[in-house]
Amino acid sequence: MTLLDPNDERAPNERPVAVVAPMHLEVATARGRGTVPLYASGAWHAPQPEVTRAVILLHGRLRNADAYFQLAHRARAHAGEAAAHTLLLVPQFLASEDVEAHRLPASTLRWDWTSWMGGDDALAPAPLSSFDVLDALLATLADPLPFPSLREVVVAGHSGGAQVAHRYAVLARGEAPLAARGVKLSYVIANPSSYVYFDVQRPDAHGGFAAFDEARCPGFNRWKYGLEALPSYARNAGLSPEAALTPAALEAAYVRRDVTLLLGDRDCDPEHPALDRSCAALAQGANRLERGRAYAQYLRERHLGEPAHPVHEIAGAGHDADAVFGSAAGRAALFG
Repeated sequence: MTLLDPNDERAPNERPVAVVAPMHLEVATARGRGTVPLYASGAWHAPQPEVTRAVILLHGRLRNADAYFQLAHRARAHAGEAAAHTLLLVPQFLASEDVEAHRLPASTLRWDWTSWMGGDDALAPAPLSSFDVLDALLATLADPLPFPSLREVVVAGHSGGAQVAHRYAVLARGEAPLAARGVKLSYVIANPSSYVYFDVQRPDAHGGFAAFDEARCPGFNRWKYGLEALPSYARNAGLSPEAALTPAALEAAYVRRDVTLLLGDRDCDPEHPALDRSCAALAQGANRLERGRAYAQYLRERHLGEPAHPVHEIAGAGHDADAVFGSAAGRAALFG
């Protein structure tokens, strides 16, 4: 029997991680505070005047931030001069079992095994979202004192991390400090299991879209698959005006954002162990490639050919972050 590589997405995810990132990020909102482990390619708490670009890479369901940090280094090395002044950041969203196994400080934010993928609240020590973590990262990068030369920030993820990046791009409220400085923010979404739809339309059997029969799957349009029952990150009183949370407003904001979709053209296994096979996900297609193609078509049809969100199918790539981000299209999306 062939043993799975521990970083293979088919491996079991409900077990403690082998490695915890050595740095930490402070996350604080009106709802409380906590910390998350973090990998950074530079001295995170020291001035870095040479940095012109920051790439935040989000790990998949295995929470193996160490593997993604190594992956980010490989992609940066192959990108050459274009990536010479790029800061690499990989936050780590831990499960309660990770915190217990590694005897981490009580301040460490922890979720259940996969709830961080949808931006749900941490179980402890405060009800903070994985989206709050991204807000904190963007706020730190927006500070001109440590990062006076910063010109661009990329939020990227593969698989479960792509679910975080995509859903944050739908609900994000941490962009303003970067925009105020004229720093460009873009999102790179690679091989997620599912997407957020902005109405009840889903792919039909004829290559188009039709209102989905709720009787077939009562939760098909709830967050994280649709806009019903948004997470508390979106709904916190005083933080997001109700007008900004309507489907039309959220869709308009998402369409305006700089988003690139990367799809492995062999990520088409309908039985992949890490594929979301809930009825809500299956309403979007049978496999990741089919779901990604359908979602891109959905947005194009709703916006008359827009948004200008590039979609790249990576030849020969399956559900493999190295193959996707190491491709020419992947390197260009991350490093320009």
